[in-house]
Amino acid sequence: MNNATIIFNESVNLMEAGIIGTTGRKMIVRFLDENGEEVEKEMMEPEEIHTFADWKSRGYFVKKGEKAIAKFPIWNYTNKAPKAEREAAAAEGKEAEADPHYYMKESCFFKLSQTSAAEKFLPAVI
Repeated sequence: MNNATIIFNESVNLMEAGIIGTTGRKMIVRFLDENGEEVEKEMMEPEEIHTFADWKSRGYFVKKGEKAIAKFPIWNYTNKAPKAEREAAAAEGKEAEADPHYYMKESCFFKLSQTSAAEKFLPAVI
């Protein structure tokens, strides 16, 4: 499962729990039921949730004092060797080789109402 799917599934759960709202748009979702048969369901689209870094890359910043609405694991990429390998290499006076891989890391998510547009993206007032 990729990060987009993980985040979408969690945002649907948050919407159904009343923690986040909807965009007001309807969408059709296809999924497999318990019997492995494909099912289509019409539902409301959940509002966007993103990590602190994702909001920043989109031109927003999370307001001071805001707490994450959800925390769940997503895939994270690194090219560092595992800690045990780095320590073993350091003990031998060597540097550990790069080891590109993905791992699951718990991340904090915020909704749009917890953010403000960054100053550089606001229109200039004359």
